Amino acid sequence: MEEVLELVGKEDGPTSMVLVGVHGDETCGVEALKALFPSLVIARGRVFVGYGNPPAISARKRFLERNLNRMFVSDDTLSPEDMESYEYKRAQYLKPYLQKSGAVLDVHANPWKEKQTFVICESNATDIANFLPTNLLVSGFDAVEPGGADYYMNSIGKIGICFECGYLDDEYSRKTAGEAMMAFLKARGHIENDIVPEVQSRVHIFYKGHAKTNNFKLSRQFTNFERITKGEIIGMDGGEAVVAPKDCLILFARNGYIPGADVFLLGEVLP
Repeated sequence: MEEVLELVGKEDGPTSMVLVGVHGDETCGVEALKALFPSLVIARGRVFVGYGNPPAISARKRFLERNLNRMFVSDDTLSPEDMESYEYKRAQYLKPYLQKSGAVLDVHANPWKEKQTFVICESNATDIANFLPTNLLVSGFDAVEPGGADYYMNSIGKIGICFECGYLDDEYSRKTAGEAMMAFLKARGHIENDIVPEVQSRVHIFYKGHAKTNNFKLSRQFTNFERITKGEIIGMDGGEAVVAPKDCLILFARNGYIPGADVFLLGEVLP
């Protein structure tokens, strides 16, 4: 799994990359790729296929030393400890393949037992994202949560797409991961495109909440993209109430026990 694999079509075409297992416990993309790859043939261009964090995949852990999904940033934003980590070195290994590609599909999942799939991308990816198997496009992650492969691609003038498959450990997410990969390859022109665009809503993420203390506790459990109202208490941070600044949507809400921990995202529906 350490090496990046390559598929080459008989005809000229674009170069793309499919990335799975950036978080080692998100197995849906890994399993979908293992099922698809042996029989996958592309007609045009070149496709790189990479396993993001092989040791973490083997250990079924999110990461070993650092979150690989935060390592695709400039060195001056990282600490010496970050740059000594396996994940930093892995990001440097993967970057040349990303640089050679016009677009990347980075397949992820999450620990919430929900079936909501969505695409994380910016407006430059719309022509591809419209074909992916979801009814929801989410923008704004580059500004509030930089460091993923999709962020890196956007930063160098390429197209970065992250596909969230739903719950990280069920058959639905594995099925959806495979469908997303095939749709991406079709939309990019590597395979004949026989699918039609999806009807999709759009959400923009405008804020990421961090724990200020070692004791951030949610006021209740929130489902992803749940509507909350201005002034509603999201949680208590060391005894201080954290409230919604306006009517909005909440995503990836969790308790946090380390100062600086990511504890929620806020977004709004776009027209």
